[in-house]
Amino acid sequence: MSLLTVYQALEQSEWIDIPEGWLQGRTIYGGVVAGLMMQKALLNIADSSKRLLSTSVTFVGPVQQGAARITAEILRQGKSVTTIEVRLWQDDAVQSILIASFGTARSSEIHVRQERTAPNYQSPEHLQGMQHADFPQCYQQFDVRWAEGAVPCTASSQSDFGGWCRFEPEKHQDRPFGVADLMTLFDIWPPGVLPLFKNLAPASSLTWHVTYVNPLQQNLHDWFKYKVFTDYAAEGYATEYAHLWDAENRLIAISRQTVTVFA
Repeated sequence: MSLLTVYQALEQSEWIDIPEGWLQGRTIYGGVVAGLMMQKALLNIADSSKRLLSTSVTFVGPVQQGAARITAEILRQGKSVTTIEVRLWQDDAVQSILIASFGTARSSEIHVRQERTAPNYQSPEHLQGMQHADFPQCYQQFDVRWAEGAVPCTASSQSDFGGWCRFEPEKHQDRPFGVADLMTLFDIWPPGVLPLFKNLAPASSLTWHVTYVNPLQQNLHDWFKYKVFTDYAAEGYATEYAHLWDAENRLIAISRQTVTVFA
């Protein structure tokens, strides 16, 4: 079952079946959970004049493959900004919550362009793809190529990394790239502290905030550039931020995460 099929199912019902192929360990990959909730938000906003401004996701509990209920409630609909809350339920319990703000463009005299410059990476064609056997099942859905920094669990002395990513062309038919796809793809990169790990150990997102910058003009098979920076990590938690650019070095989104670390 394709993501597009699940997106379409959300148009008809609160209930969907999370398809196979998205496991991250024993639970469903958080990016696809966020992507499905975002798609529900988009369907409920149903206003093409309002674009995503920012969204926050809290991963309350583990999401399992199979049936899930996704509900949405518009908290406030103003002249310019609409705020919506989306919840994913399994076993009569909330497992994830998304709150998003959508807004229309407004005239303003304020213009600041100080966004982070995209790194100058080798083209993805010259970089080796990840070996899926060493990573969770969900990585098979994507083409991820390291361009900077060490890979996870290599006892590196330095955290953080960067590279290229896109949906795996052999698994996903090309189509216009949407905001729900952005959430699904953006989260595929592991926490920035994972290169420090000496052995394979769990680490997962607790909270995730995404600010959407430039409008999407891409297709599902197009490449995006990513770089993460860890602010602080201690006592089992890490705080990091990351940027995502398109292949033309347009800043698309900024992420900030609190990560739980079990190592």
